[in-house]
Amino acid sequence: MAVALTLVRMKIAVLRHSTKGQRGGMMASGGVLGLLLAAGTIYLAFQDGDWLAAAYAVWMLGWIIGPVFSGGGDETLRPEFFAPLGLPAWRMAAGLLVSAFVGVAPVISLVALAGLVFAASPGNVLVAVPAMVLQLAIFVLLSKVAVGLLGIALRSRVGAIGAGLINGAVLAFLGQAWVFAVAFGQGGRIPAFVRYLPSGWGLLAVQGEYLALPAMAVLIVLLLAAWAALLAGRTGADRPSTRGRRPMRATTAQEAVVAKELRTWSRDLVRNHQLTFALAYGVFFAGAPLALGWTGMLPWAAPIFIVMAAAMTANLYGTDGTALWLTLMTPGASDVRGRQRAWLVTVGPVAVLLAVALTLVTGGPWPLILASVAALLGGAAGLVPLISVYALVPGTDPQRRGGNPLRTSEDDGALTGLAYLTMLLVALTGAPAVVAALLYGWWGVAAGPATGALCYWGLGLLAERRLAARGPELLHMMRTGRRPESGGGTAFKLPDLPKPQRTIVMTCLSLGAIPLFPQGIVAAAFLANDRLRMSWFLATYMPPGLRWPTAVLMILIGLAMYGVGLWIPYRAKQRVKPVDGSTEALTR
Repeated sequence: MAVALTLVRMKIAVLRHSTKGQRGGMMASGGVLGLLLAAGTIYLAFQDGDWLAAAYAVWMLGWIIGPVFSGGGDETLRPEFFAPLGLPAWRMAAGLLVSAFVGVAPVISLVALAGLVFAASPGNVLVAVPAMVLQLAIFVLLSKVAVGLLGIALRSRVGAIGAGLINGAVLAFLGQAWVFAVAFGQGGRIPAFVRYLPSGWGLLAVQGEYLALPAMAVLIVLLLAAWAALLAGRTGADRPSTRGRRPMRATTAQEAVVAKELRTWSRDLVRNHQLTFALAYGVFFAGAPLALGWTGMLPWAAPIFIVMAAAMTANLYGTDGTALWLTLMTPGASDVRGRQRAWLVTVGPVAVLLAVALTLVTGGPWPLILASVAALLGGAAGLVPLISVYALVPGTDPQRRGGNPLRTSEDDGALTGLAYLTMLLVALTGAPAVVAALLYGWWGVAAGPATGALCYWGLGLLAERRLAARGPELLHMMRTGRRPESGGGTAFKLPDLPKPQRTIVMTCLSLGAIPLFPQGIVAAAFLANDRLRMSWFLATYMPPGLRWPTAVLMILIGLAMYGVGLWIPYRAKQRVKPVDGSTEALTR
């Protein structure tokens, strides 16, 4: 008990000092979004059917798959820090479990689990309290065990690929949950098996099936034992052998960079996982509407794959760590162009094959797919190095990664924000080509290669210049984890804003995707295919004369939110100007 209380106090102290600045703003905006989702979950407790059980199943999947997308989940207290103490693995696991209840995510999940109180049958309201605690413990432990198992999987290439497939499929399911809710919930019913998943045991308990409570306790003990075993094996992980590998035979500096990058893509198990994850997400996300008998989204698997691959690799230089010094000490090395070529060679053939194969299956739309794939490939190949040098997040050197291979940086919030920003910007690079193909058909396909080539060349040139001008500062940032005071930081770092403005910025950047993509772009796609009254897409429920205006309005609202989120920090930076390179500033 003493160990648990000490860890809880340590966790509280760390969180108390991390709720300031940009990270605090991200926590606040994430908390607001989480509370909205929790409120929606509680609302389902008043609905007929097993909608609440389905919602808790989604929460459980979120706890399992969320750490994959956010760099290994919350590891404020890493087990490696306490290994020298010699504590038994089960005692350390129990202490870390208690401390894991301290944080924004557990509190929000506990609020969502309050739906058990409203769903309880008469006389079982008191049962809801222990059920809520036990259910939350199951969520947390499932998350910890999933990360631990994934860490073991990432020690082999087969495991990394298999884990990427599973995680991509699960995240795609979460993104397309409405499809399965409609497909399997026709007539307002959810499949009965959903209630008997571990996420539904708390609901069973408050509805009179009291054996669910001891079953939850037994599951917690089993998961705790599994986590303790995984914690014991986190240190001393074997690294892949380097014997029998082909030597490089590059004749130019750029060819050397390409060869090095291609070897990294094939040998780094984290990159193997990222690429497989992006591919699985694209295929399963586009294939989910098959449950409704709609094949129209299948060809879009390739564009989705490109956007997700760019998001997963947006911190390209940060992931490599201090290896940047090799580039800085090699005059004339075309590092950016080499990385661009390697990224295209790795992602391009898979995307083209996916686009051609799935478009052949559905018979079209050829102009849209060809134009978007060409534009997105060029845009992503230009944006990935550009974002990486402008918004670099200091990462852990590959040889120093701990027992959690997904933990490539200590600032997982910044990595998540960088991924969302990359997805938005890459999607925007493909927008002109899509519009041209919609307006001019086959004649508009030429806009895809044209805009792709322009983005590849222009954005790559900007990245090269930035790397040449700020290379030492970037290396300093990666070595120390601190941004240099000389101004060589990132263009996307939020300045010191008043708390209300910071909250507005983080809320707009976090929630802008909701009106822009699902309520705007996706709803417009449904309207174009005459698919009405689709799940939660507002435009599909409107009268005929208001459907398209609603979809357009949602797109404009989303763009406006992103505009406000970028304009406020931009204006703040314009008001603060460094004086002669010093750290002082004048406010105009």
